[in-house]
Amino acid sequence: MLLILPPSESKRDGGTVRPLDLAALSFAELTPARAHLVDAAVALASDVEATMRALKLGPRQAAEVERNRALWSAPTMPAIDRYTGVLFDALDAASLDARARRFAASHLAVHSAMFGLVGALDRIPAYRLSHDSRLPGIRLKHVWSECLGEVLAARPGLIVDLRSEGYTELGPAPVRSGSVYVRVVSVDDGGRRRALNHFNKHAKGRFTRAYLEQRPRLRSVDGLLEWARGAGFRLDLGSDRLGAPLELELVA
Repeated sequence: MLLILPPSESKRDGGTVRPLDLAALSFAELTPARAHLVDAAVALASDVEATMRALKLGPRQAAEVERNRALWSAPTMPAIDRYTGVLFDALDAASLDARARRFAASHLAVHSAMFGLVGALDRIPAYRLSHDSRLPGIRLKHVWSECLGEVLAARPGLIVDLRSEGYTELGPAPVRSGSVYVRVVSVDDGGRRRALNHFNKHAKGRFTRAYLEQRPRLRSVDGLLEWARGAGFRLDLGSDRLGAPLELELVA
């Protein structure tokens, strides 16, 4: 099973003095697109004002420009350690044991706007680029949609997509048996369901941590539902729309 997370706007500084090596990242088919975007972001960062306009940065976010300028030389760290924020705080990757982290290396990916899909332990620098960013002459959807879609379609086994809708548009998961999109909802006393925001991210982080700690070998949606119940999560069948992956609802 491959579990796919969205990234976070906020990222931890630092890492080890081991610069970005695109050839060492998972999903090697994405290397040309990655190189194209990194080069474009570095070139744009030579103009501070243009970068801040393109990335919609405020006056207090000027340091983000320097992050992009240094992409090829900056320290790197594993993706699950680089990202911060509600989801990744709930995941708390730093406290996972060695077995959980090894499992994450082959069963967990994060969808970055800059690097596409990266493995949980792939080493990346801090950067600034969002799913709706526009580099000069580049639309991220055009860069990622086809190649990322092909990578996911070629991935065997169960795919569980926890990304936000903005990121699914950059590279849709395949529509097939064993490919599911998870939406986080709450249920009120009257049984009405509504999507969540803050608690959406927290629930996804908890769900991911439980998966990495328990390391179930899941091969089907039924197996996923059964494991979730045993792990203390309410995961219900959601909509089954023609031309879209089956949806599951994680009740928080």
